[in-house]
Amino acid sequence: MKNILVTGGAGFIGCNFVRYILNCESELKVTVFDKLTYAGRLENLAAVSERFGARYQFVHGDICDAAKVEETVAVRNIDTIINFAAETHVDRSILDPDAFVKTDVYGTYVLLEAARKLGNLRFHQVSTDEVYGHIAGHRRSVEEDALAPRSPYSASKASADLFVNAYCITYGLPVTISRGANNVGPYQYPEKVVPLFVTNALESMPLPVFGDGKQMRDYQYVADHCAAIYLILKRGRIGESYNIGTGSEMTNLAMVEILLDELDRPHSLIQHVEDRLGHDRRYSLDVSKTLALGWEPDYTPEEAIRATARWYRDNRWWWQPIRDGEFKDYYDTVYGDRRELDLQ
Repeated sequence: MKNILVTGGAGFIGCNFVRYILNCESELKVTVFDKLTYAGRLENLAAVSERFGARYQFVHGDICDAAKVEETVAVRNIDTIINFAAETHVDRSILDPDAFVKTDVYGTYVLLEAARKLGNLRFHQVSTDEVYGHIAGHRRSVEEDALAPRSPYSASKASADLFVNAYCITYGLPVTISRGANNVGPYQYPEKVVPLFVTNALESMPLPVFGDGKQMRDYQYVADHCAAIYLILKRGRIGESYNIGTGSEMTNLAMVEILLDELDRPHSLIQHVEDRLGHDRRYSLDVSKTLALGWEPDYTPEEAIRATARWYRDNRWWWQPIRDGEFKDYYDTVYGDRRELDLQ
């Protein structure tokens, strides 16, 4: 692993991973390949460019553009592709499934084809716990479970996972897949629940909690997720999938209360609203397979939420322009007409 291509590297998890791996590997060269959609921002990588110089390069491109992908892989002498590029937000997938099929499914296929044609390159797919669907009772999802996606987003990611596995079996492509729990941390676009609620709270706006807020989630700090992906690249078994999370869960309502307490904002800002269509009640990952590689998270879910709240509190320069731009229209579309619930 000398020259890696990080697709979607200007997005939330991708930009954090680029920082992490450049710090871990002193001789490594990283090329970020990103379309720069609304959630991919060069500001996320400004400090990387300043610190690492020629070891970091940026290419503006769409993973659905096969010619551009293959040219980049060939010219940069890429030996490893790590695919973070994806449309990721469930609410947006409900509004516009087409974009998710194109990027998450077809785009992954384009990358796999490039990896196959240019020398069976090492390929890692960054997936999500949502591909397992709602998990009933007290059991946890293991990597061998059947995929049961329930939203256009999770269906697109599950489809991509299946393509990755198929390329490993059919063509012998050396692949691994990681399926992460809910990530929080710096540079996450504020459509996602934790930065949305943090920035709303900092603006003294209501926090629109879907339904009763008792959906169960595992909130992991993005740096822990990046460390796990790096270890999978180094020690993971080819053809295998790995779950990444803390192994602990909390309700969404508990998450909201933690971040409000960290910001010293009143719980009266909580506003229960009509639930999301097809909202999965619980995700829960068995992470023992990844722990066995020698990884463990540094942050508990509560610590991750508190650290994230502090970062947004201290970095208004980053998120305020987003909130003042296109985000307003998106917010009004998703939350403007949503009926408020009285759960008393």
